Amino acid sequence: MADPLYLSLWYQNFDVEDMLPRMLSVLRQFPFSAQAPGVVHVALHPVSWSEATVLERRFSPPASPEAAVLVASEQLHEDYAYVFDGAWDIWVQGADGKWQQKPSSVKFIARALDFDEGAWEQEGHIEVDLGLDSSFLQEGVQLDREAEEWVRNNVQQLVDFTNAIEKKSGANGRLLWSESEDNFAQKLVARLQKVN
Repeated sequence: MADPLYLSLWYQNFDVEDMLPRMLSVLRQFPFSAQAPGVVHVALHPVSWSEATVLERRFSPPASPEAAVLVASEQLHEDYAYVFDGAWDIWVQGADGKWQQKPSSVKFIARALDFDEGAWEQEGHIEVDLGLDSSFLQEGVQLDREAEEWVRNNVQQLVDFTNAIEKKSGANGRLLWSESEDNFAQKLVARLQKVN
């Protein structure tokens, strides 16, 4: 069963002045899709997710991470969440059986310390919503040697991104998790053991 996959990041310091520079460091590590190379949407949520956004901006063509963060920085508050939408390319098997890269949506969320009653403690100062784990595992596809290679490429891209964040964003804690709390690494091993 497909589960949403998240990467949560925690930082030693995450004051209101630190939020967007830290988000920028995460966005700079992200391998944006060749078809949509940048941030396509920014939204600012006050207090909690149940409140209406105070700012939404769509970018066409996509904005650079620096330009998108600059738009969001016009309203810094200790009880806001800052959401940036982008995409990266994931290998998928088409109806014709051929493998191709397709853009897959990714959402980046920076939570100020007072947003949603301190939700950052559980969900991270910055959370990256990577979409469904099935995008990486291609669970609906019969695995053969070729399919295994594309699945490994998808997972390698994820590993490379998380490693780059660990090295370059200043995070002192990270967790790759899913809503069902199934271990993604175990799911991957189980999936690749089914190769014909």
